Amino acid sequence: MKVFISWSGTQSHKVAIALRDWLPSVLQIVEPYVSSEDIDKGARWSTDISKELEDSSFGIICVTPENIAAPWVNFEAGALSKSLDRSRVAPFLFAVDRTAVQGPLLQFQSTLIEENDVKKLLQSINKACEDHALDERRLSEIFEVWWPRLKGSLEDLQKKTPKSKTPERPLDDVLAEILELTRGQQKLLSSPEELLPPQYLDYAFRASWQSSGNSIDMDHPVYKELWRRWMDLSEALGDHMDETPGPVLSAAEDLGVPVQYLTRGIDRKGRTRRLAPTMRPPRD
Repeated sequence: MKVFISWSGTQSHKVAIALRDWLPSVLQIVEPYVSSEDIDKGARWSTDISKELEDSSFGIICVTPENIAAPWVNFEAGALSKSLDRSRVAPFLFAVDRTAVQGPLLQFQSTLIEENDVKKLLQSINKACEDHALDERRLSEIFEVWWPRLKGSLEDLQKKTPKSKTPERPLDDVLAEILELTRGQQKLLSSPEELLPPQYLDYAFRASWQSSGNSIDMDHPVYKELWRRWMDLSEALGDHMDETPGPVLSAAEDLGVPVQYLTRGIDRKGRTRRLAPTMRPPRD
């Protein structure tokens, strides 16, 4: 299985070579490709790289402080994302914090030079090998043997490389983001139904209720009995509207709100259905 290792700049190239020499020691099925090392003499580099991008099953992008904003890295990130699933493209961060990553690289799950993170990267590459993948136990054993060598090589490079800091954002960008967030909050407060439709809340409520081991059974007799008594009350109020005190009518209307909510899955004939109409005491 071919693994395309992208680089740009001196530091990135050294990281790419370290990975190129190390990966086959852990996964012998892997064939790493680094452009400066693997293009045949006299070959047209642009054609060769394009072909390798198409033939690769996994991509690693070596990101360093000197190339984090380099057009070439972003170009190859875009090219890899077009031919591979996002889970098969991994920015490898060398002396770079995750918070410093911007642009196209943000769409991928990055890898830090930490044992657990690099191991997860190897597990992803191993998974991409499909039928030729090692079992997890075997992969872990091999990784434990070879990890110190990669760690040592990269630590030697890190000693000579200042770690990047998160670049300062222009004040206008920060203010624009704050304004956008404020507008979103204002919209939520003024028109919550636009962002949180009642149907979604109903679905979320039911899903949460059922995930806790409970269930909402609209066929339960108590719901139908509540509905029947409420309809009887509504009809009685309609027949004696002129004789019914105002406070009683008002209280009945208020009672109709929770009754409507609890019995919204029952139709007017007492049959269970998905939603029920809004119930109010008849006025005429």
